[in-house]
Amino acid sequence: MSFSTEVKQELSKINNLSNKDLVKAEMYGYINNTVEKAGCIKFSTENEYNINRFTKLLNNLNIVNYDIEKSGKNFTVKINRKETAILKDVYKEYSVFNDENLKKAYIRGIFLGSGSINNPQNKYHIEMILRDEKIAKELILTLKQFNINFKLLYLNAKNKVSIYSKDGEEISKFLAFIGANSAVIKFEEIRVYRDMRNNVNRLVNCETANLAKTIDASVKQVKVINKIKELGKFNELPENLKELANLRVENPEASLIELGKMLKEPIGKSGVNYRMKKILEFGEEK
Repeated sequence: MSFSTEVKQELSKINNLSNKDLVKAEMYGYINNTVEKAGCIKFSTENEYNINRFTKLLNNLNIVNYDIEKSGKNFTVKINRKETAILKDVYKEYSVFNDENLKKAYIRGIFLGSGSINNPQNKYHIEMILRDEKIAKELILTLKQFNINFKLLYLNAKNKVSIYSKDGEEISKFLAFIGANSAVIKFEEIRVYRDMRNNVNRLVNCETANLAKTIDASVKQVKVINKIKELGKFNELPENLKELANLRVENPEASLIELGKMLKEPIGKSGVNYRMKKILEFGEEK
């Protein structure tokens, strides 16, 4: 079962059908993804839990004259002509509402009817596809009232628009907002794991990059020291520089901090760096 299906399964089980106002608000959300043709309204989905939820809302509104057809994986509810007036009344009644719970129910209906979410193990992406740009923009503003930020994307297909987010935190807040609490827990567990894994990868990459820099610097230093020795100029170096130079040749993989600890009189990284620069300058002059 996909993560998107799991979310819709959880939402379809929310027990609020005794509240007619919430039922109407959620149905209004669904209506945004229905198609009206020849006086009939059709709603299609591949999600069995979703189709069960939609029909429960219809029954709750005393809309009983509808047919359910299945073609392959696709379910289609076809609502008879005489029943569409009831749905249109719902649309008129809930085109504007201010109650927070009604807004949640409305947006939950939109997600159930036209939303999807990717498996967070692969990538963060949630979207709802709408047929009306005005509704999409209003929905973005409504979500913003609850500190949930989505973006608008214009699609080529039949003038549809998408509101979406690719941000893990915003997706988590949205799922909590529409009542998918179990999905939030699972999403957060995956998000924590992904963040930890990414942090480890960043650390490994950083350490690898630092190691590469150390090796490159060491190769250059050893090359210069060997040149000084080949030219017979090594004994011209002060004793403290000769000691460091010999340690570098003997320990090409060591960091400056490690070299500093190997000295008879240990010094810090900055001191080693200063002496190494003196060795390199001496070698470049020869």
